[in-house]
Amino acid sequence: MLQGAVRLMLVNSPAIAFLVLFTLLLQGTANASSQVAKGGWAGEHIVVEVSEKSAEIEFDCARGQVTQPMTLDKHGDFDVIGTFTREHGGPVRRDENPPSTPARYSGHIDGNSMSITVTLGQENVGTFALTRGASPHLTKCR
Repeated sequence: MLQGAVRLMLVNSPAIAFLVLFTLLLQGTANASSQVAKGGWAGEHIVVEVSEKSAEIEFDCARGQVTQPMTLDKHGDFDVIGTFTREHGGPVRRDENPPSTPARYSGHIDGNSMSITVTLGQENVGTFALTRGASPHLTKCR
């Protein structure tokens, strides 16, 4: 039945048929999204290990976690919620459990380059440049 309706539109009004098909194509691509490429991304003071459903982040004196896929919009941007846990120098007690703070990880992917901004409420922790597959440059707190 749908084929017959499309055929009738094509015969009677090619302009309308074109608009209908164009609208259907736009709807299909508007909902399409991709994810940040899996694997290691690294830069100065940060390493991000992305998996299909989450990401682990390591900073010089902190760590973070995202427990959802890092989905990209059609412009290559992402914006996900996770946690941020500050670390400290010196020995860490076995029973030590530092509190995690809700964090926002937002950024942009362009090929093998990532820019990521980390915010804790109103506090901007920083913006970092990373490269996929690069070696990390961390200076762990002592």
